[in-house]
Amino acid sequence: MASGWFGRSDNAPSRLPDVQIQIADREPNNFYLGSNGTRPASGTEKIDTFHSKRHVNSASLFDVGIFRDTLAPSLGLHSSLAVLAWAAARYTGRVEAKDWLWPSGQVVNAWWSAVGRRMYQGFTLSQALHRLSWHERLLLTGVTLWGGRLFYRISSQSLKRGKDDPRYDEVKQEENFWTKSLFTTFIPEAFFQMLISLPFTAPFRHEGAVLMGYHPIIQIIAVGMFSAGIALETLADYQLDQFKAEGKSGMLKEGVWSIVRHPNYLGDAFVHLSFIVLLYGSDMLAPIELLGPLANYLFLRYYGGDKENERGQTRRYSMSAPDKFAELEKFRSEKNSFWPAAREIRNKWLWVILGCGGLGVFIEEGLRTFH
Repeated sequence: MASGWFGRSDNAPSRLPDVQIQIADREPNNFYLGSNGTRPASGTEKIDTFHSKRHVNSASLFDVGIFRDTLAPSLGLHSSLAVLAWAAARYTGRVEAKDWLWPSGQVVNAWWSAVGRRMYQGFTLSQALHRLSWHERLLLTGVTLWGGRLFYRISSQSLKRGKDDPRYDEVKQEENFWTKSLFTTFIPEAFFQMLISLPFTAPFRHEGAVLMGYHPIIQIIAVGMFSAGIALETLADYQLDQFKAEGKSGMLKEGVWSIVRHPNYLGDAFVHLSFIVLLYGSDMLAPIELLGPLANYLFLRYYGGDKENERGQTRRYSMSAPDKFAELEKFRSEKNSFWPAAREIRNKWLWVILGCGGLGVFIEEGLRTFH
């Protein structure tokens, strides 16, 4: 079996011919990225193809390397955390413990993959961080900002509410729910997290030369997508909190909520898609990593996310708030759930979000130039 992008099979030849590639110096004292986004190469070196970070051949999903180096450790981590969350949820009677784990578990996985493993090998925190290229630092920073914001949002809302999220009231009435929930709810979400985290775990788990190609336009698009996505999530949550604080009734249809019915989920999808674009723009993308934003999108649309949210809204409003249920039905007929309709091009809030994306690009360019 031929070598894949992430490793080789036991039947592969022990060594391929040496190849010449340009690599970046990753020693802490020589870390540098020029103002044009490129890093001065330290020279050409001969390296073993099998030990390079990216191989020429496309990755196979069945290559033993990706399972051993990334998927298995990630699934083990997320499954272990899911068991702990399930135990806490069962003890407290609050299923939302799994929601606390959703962003925090992925951030922990990213930091362990990028930094923690190095420290376990004997590096100091400073040394582990300085081994990361600018592109890798940018990726890790993005994951941390996304996860940190979402964790704060979920935890603060949970503490303020003082009880379980109403979305889970119905499922907890099912027979033997707590006995089954570990395998029907918590572990399946751990599997999704394993896949979603691929773009920010796999790039850090394979040793060797760092291919430091740089595509400025693509990286600008990636940073713009991330900035727009995180701004959309943040504004959606802020405007919803303001709407509730003012004691308004009915459905929120103003601000970014005038773009789609679930702007926070749309923002989340853009954030995760930006990680893939960033990897592609810095020559660090392997095909297997495309499963990350795909799994995130499928989760948001068909497993949890807007499907779960609207199912809960339909149940609650139809039973206790018929006026609000009628407004929800009207809102559904007026606005798309996830992707904006073409007519939203005239929506000023869409341009506000795009402006936030442009601001993010400006900030990243400045930081990289003067780094």
